[in-house]
Amino acid sequence: MLSRLQTYIPTAALAILIFYFAFHALTGDKGLLLSRQREATLAEKQAELKALQAERMDLEARARFLRDDSLSADLLEERAHVLLGFTDPRDYVIRTPKDRG
Repeated sequence: MLSRLQTYIPTAALAILIFYFAFHALTGDKGLLLSRQREATLAEKQAELKALQAERMDLEARARFLRDDSLSADLLEERAHVLLGFTDPRDYVIRTPKDRG
């Protein structure tokens, strides 16, 4: 009986290996069943990247206007107002309550 089973041991081991690799090819971290989730994550990250690139371009443009060789009076006044709370005496300031939600 034992000699009869010994002939099937290599075949059974090969079948177990095939099953193991097929199972992980489908359900592993980079498996075929998770491809939609990876694509959705990729699309989300690409949208986030575009938003960050646009924000960086805006910040670079603002920084360019704050350099000594091309100082923008309007931008300097805006930053002084935001950071220091200074306003021109001729400006109208309308205070609104902050949202509570």
